[in-house]
Amino acid sequence: MDTLLNAADSALRTLFAQPRASRACPTVAGEITTLSAPEKALAGALMRVNHVGEVCAQALYASQALSTNNPVLRQHFIEASREEGDHLAWTRERLDELGARPSLLNPLWYAGAFGLGLLAGRLGDRVSLGFVVETERQVEAHLAGHLERLPAGDHASRAIVAQMKDDEARHAQEAQGAGGLDLPAPVKALMRASAKVMTTTAHYI
Repeated sequence: MDTLLNAADSALRTLFAQPRASRACPTVAGEITTLSAPEKALAGALMRVNHVGEVCAQALYASQALSTNNPVLRQHFIEASREEGDHLAWTRERLDELGARPSLLNPLWYAGAFGLGLLAGRLGDRVSLGFVVETERQVEAHLAGHLERLPAGDHASRAIVAQMKDDEARHAQEAQGAGGLDLPAPVKALMRASAKVMTTTAHYI
């Protein structure tokens, strides 16, 4: 019952509350962000995509915590979710600063990610952890691409994305170290295709 309540609380806070970070938002000392209108629009679109990714991360970890019977692994997912919560808060704050809005489809993204995480969890803890490994590796690659696309002068967004990228790489390593299975190539390809649909749509909506 406690896990169910935590899952419901996570959904409500992710979708409807102003997120709060436990860590200070990353910054680049002495660097001031000055953007043209097109640069600001591009940065806003990219950070909206990153915010959607963090909405999905909250859903994934909540559903995986719900589906495991291993109390140690459940706590692992909860702790990872809290750190991802920092990313959620940072990206939302940056969206506000850029005058951009979150994706209008966030409830849909959350529901889809929750279902995927629940399915992975029902297939066993090692599969669930393997799903985390592959998800985080794909997110890390996605964030590396955003570092190339973000305006060079957008020091604020770039600092956030760089820290997120480091955190995601660590989450993948931790999940692999905990026994995550290497997923089959077709599953990885399907995950990449699904992520492409989400990121392309969220760029605009």
